[in-house]
Amino acid sequence: MDGRFVPKAVVFDMDGLMFDSEREVQYAWDVTGQEMGYGKLGHNIYHTLGLNKDCRVAYFKEHYGQDFPYEVFQERYREVIPEYIRRHGSSAKPGLYELLDSLKKLGIPMAVATSSSPNHAFMYLENGRAMEYFQVIITGDMVTMAKPDPQIYRLACERLAVAPEQALALEDSYNGLRSAHRAGMKAIMVPDLLTDSTPVDDIIYAKVPSLLEVKEMFGW
Repeated sequence: MDGRFVPKAVVFDMDGLMFDSEREVQYAWDVTGQEMGYGKLGHNIYHTLGLNKDCRVAYFKEHYGQDFPYEVFQERYREVIPEYIRRHGSSAKPGLYELLDSLKKLGIPMAVATSSSPNHAFMYLENGRAMEYFQVIITGDMVTMAKPDPQIYRLACERLAVAPEQALALEDSYNGLRSAHRAGMKAIMVPDLLTDSTPVDDIIYAKVPSLLEVKEMFGW
């Protein structure tokens, strides 16, 4: 790790990085899959982390048949998630607000780069009281190529007016880490559902247990 690196901007993934939303999606897929007669489908999230909608549709049709009604599935599981959040409250990950507050005080610009839809992203950012911190929010519909393609991170840096080499990416998924690395950014893994960094050890800047350690690493 190059201790001399001082980020001029920070780009956050959202699901599983800022919020415990991957587990909530996993729960919603289990509930919806059972309702639709497919059984629990939550385990599939391990194979779709960081993917956009088109890639997820292709995955489900490949594994459950070309007639799998993904739109129906998506509409229902998106109803289950807010129901879950209303019952259990916000799911912000440890250290999120400490890191956001520090970066805001230092004037370091921030962006979100998520493969999720605008509705899903804004629901979490608004309910989680995080929207105000970000100058730029890039969602999956704003790019044509999904992670691990670098397009989404390049766009985030472009909108922040910062060179990718001067920006830090925070990610929890292999696809996201590869996307940021290919964009030319330093990428830190903050594990969520995926905990083994072996597949990406050769490309990540660091691996830390929580966002709080990111703050401490740079002395923010």
